[in-house]
Amino acid sequence: MKNMQPHIRCADKDTAEFAILPGDPARVEIARDILDDPTDIAFNREYKSISGYYKGLKILVVSTGIGGPSIGIAVEELKNIGVKTLIRIGSCGALQDNIKLGDLIIANGVVRNDGLSDTYIEKGYPAVPDPALLFALQQAAEELDYSYHTGLIRSHDSFYTDRENEIDQYWSAKGILGSDMESSALFVIGGLRGLQVASILNVVVDSNGNLEEGINDYVDGLNATVEGEKQEIITALEAIALNNKN
Repeated sequence: MKNMQPHIRCADKDTAEFAILPGDPARVEIARDILDDPTDIAFNREYKSISGYYKGLKILVVSTGIGGPSIGIAVEELKNIGVKTLIRIGSCGALQDNIKLGDLIIANGVVRNDGLSDTYIEKGYPAVPDPALLFALQQAAEELDYSYHTGLIRSHDSFYTDRENEIDQYWSAKGILGSDMESSALFVIGGLRGLQVASILNVVVDSNGNLEEGINDYVDGLNATVEGEKQEIITALEAIALNNKN
């Protein structure tokens, strides 16, 4: 099959200009219910993929698993088959008290505390989204009347170091809105490869919450984060449609 990618198992015949990138393969199924004419493509390792249509635009949905290396592979291989615009639809922990469970965070820049982006380029290179796509996400969230925040986030590589609380308090005091594990890698690779990239995150742990309990509740579908998950997907799709008009 022409240009078959070794990890995501997508090829030229599967391509679209636009892709949304959940971490969790289960989130692909939420997107399936929103898209028109969804079609399965592949499921290999953490990479589950479908295609479908939103307002007439073909969209790929490809899960990326956890962490920078995993999303980095997905971004590179999607670029190889012709994808040009990619939005991460992820989860995060909040670092500010005014941000609640199920709120959305639209990242306008990322503290590069991950390892993957360092393998591409030195720390001085900024991890920032495409401006037009960032503005489209904000416009979509406004028009949909969703609760969202725009600002800086932090990407990191572990939940379980011995200094997690200290690290979170440090970055909270610096005004960082939340933490994830993938946006830095997406933004750096996107910038270097000439792709349109952005990231919208659903808050699954509030600033005073217990990490393990918050994630367990999210996985079990027990709180407001379930609605936030749907809202971030709709916001990303609306942003793609808005950006395509401009």
